[in-house]
Amino acid sequence: MELRSLRYFVTVAEELHFGRAAERLNIVQPAVSHQIARLERDLGTRLLDRSPRHVRLTPAGERVLAAARDTLAAAARVRVVAGEPAVRLRIGVAPGVTARLERAAELLRPAEAALVDLPVPARLAAVRAGELDLALVRGPVDPTGVRVVRAWSEPLLAVVSEEHPLAGHPRATLGELDRTPLRLPAHDEDPAMHNAVLAALRQAEGRSAARSDGSILTILIEIGAGQDAWTLLPAEQLTGFAARRVRAIPLDPPLTIDGHIVASLSTPEDCVSSFVRAFADAPALRT
Repeated sequence: MELRSLRYFVTVAEELHFGRAAERLNIVQPAVSHQIARLERDLGTRLLDRSPRHVRLTPAGERVLAAARDTLAAAARVRVVAGEPAVRLRIGVAPGVTARLERAAELLRPAEAALVDLPVPARLAAVRAGELDLALVRGPVDPTGVRVVRAWSEPLLAVVSEEHPLAGHPRATLGELDRTPLRLPAHDEDPAMHNAVLAALRQAEGRSAARSDGSILTILIEIGAGQDAWTLLPAEQLTGFAARRVRAIPLDPPLTIDGHIVASLSTPEDCVSSFVRAFADAPALRT
């Protein structure tokens, strides 16, 4: 019996639909059906009653569901809190290493943090599928199939070319920056942060117009090369790129963005709490 089969069974039991379960797990439906059939063979009992219109748990399925959740929670607890140096904690992140990541990696020891650079949609899918232990996401997250907990907040900074008229200023208003076009990374790359930035702009100035294309790195390179534009980035994310020929300017009034821990629904509460503590604001990180 594999943990993967139990995870697939729990997902189907929660959705009562093989197609929706496959979407949550980010795999094809036949793979889900195969794992459920294999689990039923291993246990020697039918767990689900299937019909063209309905999927229902059998009495045995209801008993196994509770035990499967306990087993998955225990497995997650072992991965996170075991004292063996070989234990790896798989964390989905954005590109770049920040002070927050380095600090959290120390606080989460003896587990070894393995950072996995993925776009946000792939990060969330990997958490749902059990391929990541947790993910970090800036901005609001759809909680379907995952546990989402706010862990920190950080300022948004305007980023301009070093030749921009505001480059040497201690602060800038959105009105001053609006004299040149606003560039944001493509929505598909990071929907949560993209939506959070637009929401913050609308709340502050009633503005939402922006050109959205490319990656963060591409936009920083183009702005640094003298393109007449600006962008908004979380302060910590900007430090992870070490971009040249650009300048970051605090906003007046300030705008902030929340950071979230995203974990599996089967992750034990004590593990989620330890994740939040590790990534929460430390005195040196607060602004």
